[in-house]
Amino acid sequence: MNSYLSLSETAALIGKSKETLRRWDKEGILNAIREPVSNYRVYKKTDVQALLGLFYDEDIKDNVSNYAEPQNQYSALELFAGAGGLAIGLEKAGIKCVALNEIDKWACQTLRKNRPKWNVLEGDIKDFNFSHFYNSVDVVTGGFPCQAFSYAGKKLGLDDARGTLFYEFARVVKEVNPPICIGENVRGLLSHENGKTLQGMISILDEIGYNVMPIQVLKAIYYRVPQKRERLILVGVRKDINLTFEYPKPHNKVYNLKDALKKSELFDTDVPKSQGASYPEYKKRILDLVPPKGYWRDLPTDIQKEYMGGSFYLGGGKTGMARRIGWDEPSLTLTCSPAQKQTERCHPEETRPFTVREYARIQTFPDEWKFSGSIAQQYKQIGNAVPVNLGQEVGFSIVKFLNEFYSMKNQKVKKH
Repeated sequence: MNSYLSLSETAALIGKSKETLRRWDKEGILNAIREPVSNYRVYKKTDVQALLGLFYDEDIKDNVSNYAEPQNQYSALELFAGAGGLAIGLEKAGIKCVALNEIDKWACQTLRKNRPKWNVLEGDIKDFNFSHFYNSVDVVTGGFPCQAFSYAGKKLGLDDARGTLFYEFARVVKEVNPPICIGENVRGLLSHENGKTLQGMISILDEIGYNVMPIQVLKAIYYRVPQKRERLILVGVRKDINLTFEYPKPHNKVYNLKDALKKSELFDTDVPKSQGASYPEYKKRILDLVPPKGYWRDLPTDIQKEYMGGSFYLGGGKTGMARRIGWDEPSLTLTCSPAQKQTERCHPEETRPFTVREYARIQTFPDEWKFSGSIAQQYKQIGNAVPVNLGQEVGFSIVKFLNEFYSMKNQKVKKH
């Protein structure tokens, strides 16, 4: 069994950059050593696990609250709504969804089943006009997929983005003219096309009358979500509004898998039983050998080679492969398919993927939120969602912004 971890594996497990780890080595927080055989700088697995224990200390007191009370009835128009993770989060923060657009029919069924009163607009966003919401919605939100643009001129304009879903997002913002708009995406958008895609999005929002706040990537584990998921948040504030948007403050307390699946501060019962995927027999046989918090490197070398195939010789961390999550750590990012070879997320005690309800818990969906479609469709909807608690924390920031905006607006009216 391998008792050492490379720099990149350690960085992936702890969720810190390699630069941070090099600094920690100098500061004595986590010391690297020379691996006896290769003489590479490596970390003792026991040292890393001890540090992870410190990271997820049960006793950390959380004195952070982002809570804000809405001073008016606020409304959101939600694009690319999926199964409703962000919409439920906003609802919990006191923001009402006036309409939700989504193309996936199963996700639309999920939304209607759980919220019969929601106005669910099913179909391609290109086929809808939202002008009737002009000046009557407080925030437009949407997790548009990341697509490359055609770069016609030096400064990208709305027309250059035609045919992309970001174009549709910007078009709807222009039609609705809300005080604020919020886009969310994967962290990879930062480096997509060497950052040109993101710069293009910023210049398009600028062209339609919105100042983009400094971009932030929010790590879900610091926002009451027991999962190492990251979301890039793009916030546009209408240019006639002289206010900055304050992102939610990160919490001190990090929740782990036990908090997600057992009775805890997050949920007042153990996770309900539900259906789930299973591993094929050969994979189950191999994963049976992996301890909690372990992965392919914990297998005997001959089995590593058999299981990994060509990947065994490619180097790199590949810490998601044959990975069993531990009770005392957050889950790794959930994917749309729970039994994929590159991204196994095995249950800590039983050799199986997480069930549908366990998946939903890790994404902080309420137990009463039921998903439509086949098991594969349900996993896909949950895996694609914005975690509900992260949505709520962003919702509190939107409420604070809108409270300030309307109070300024009312003062102006009084003066006149």
